[in-house]
Amino acid sequence: MPLLEVTDLRTGFETDSGRVVAVDGVSFSVERNRTLGIVGESGCGKSVTALSIMQLLPQPAGSILGGSIRFKDRELVEATPEHMVDVRGDEIGMIFQEPMTALNPVQKIGRQVSEVFLLHKKIDKAEARAASIDILDKVGIPSPEVRVDEYPHQLSGGMRQRVMIAMALGCKPDLLIADEPTTALDVTVQAQILKLMSDLQAEMGMAIILITHDLGVIAETCDEVVVMYGGRVVERAPVEELFANPLHAYTKGLLRSIPRLDRERKTKLPTIEGNVPSLDQMPDGCRFSTRADVEHDEASIKERPPFEEISPGHWVEKCPFCFQG
Repeated sequence: MPLLEVTDLRTGFETDSGRVVAVDGVSFSVERNRTLGIVGESGCGKSVTALSIMQLLPQPAGSILGGSIRFKDRELVEATPEHMVDVRGDEIGMIFQEPMTALNPVQKIGRQVSEVFLLHKKIDKAEARAASIDILDKVGIPSPEVRVDEYPHQLSGGMRQRVMIAMALGCKPDLLIADEPTTALDVTVQAQILKLMSDLQAEMGMAIILITHDLGVIAETCDEVVVMYGGRVVERAPVEELFANPLHAYTKGLLRSIPRLDRERKTKLPTIEGNVPSLDQMPDGCRFSTRADVEHDEASIKERPPFEEISPGHWVEKCPFCFQG
């Protein structure tokens, strides 16, 4: 049984122009000790999917409109706020984007890390401080007994990201959701953060959902990949299969845009022409139809393509114009 199973998830937001659906029928699963990558352009629904799992959608605008989120065979869509308080931070940890904005700038690092222990472990402040120093040391922060008394602005970007990882992993969760954990970090620090997550996964046996737009990170760290576009999953496959045999036009476009050492120097990278339509202007059918090289007929724009398994574990949205199997 998968640790987490998301089925036909639909999430929407109420706006001045009416309801918009940001996540439309997303399905995937992740097992213990495995890493699932979710990749796609900004605005494709990656972060909203994660916030839906954590029940942290902006209120009152955001809400789950349908579908199922089963974690350890328990339904989270219908979970009470009190139950989710117990789950978040203890059984599911999350590393948020932008650590400088995720951390409270007027509270010391130790106080922020201690919160997870005080809430879930029911220990006193002295024990929570000791646990905070221990987890900061585990994630590779030097002199953690000094850092606990510093403020976020006194730490580098990489150190702040490590603090976020420490907060997410303090209670040894079964599942870690990492939302763009290496954004804005230089390549050396990025490699250190990814290795740290991999080492901690091996030690704790936890599952990881890694949300990113970087296919290089996906190739290095993930076991399975979900490719999202316009709030939908257009392709899902084991990582080796996806890179060796992409079937959807959008996936192929993403892979072509990766810089390669064997390309001629000083040539422009291939791009996917056009822009992602706004959520209130998405076609009902193939959402990539507004940007695909091949012109779509009226039926493909109005009717949603079926999501089919082409080979074992390899699923794709089978639009007759975007499917390139």
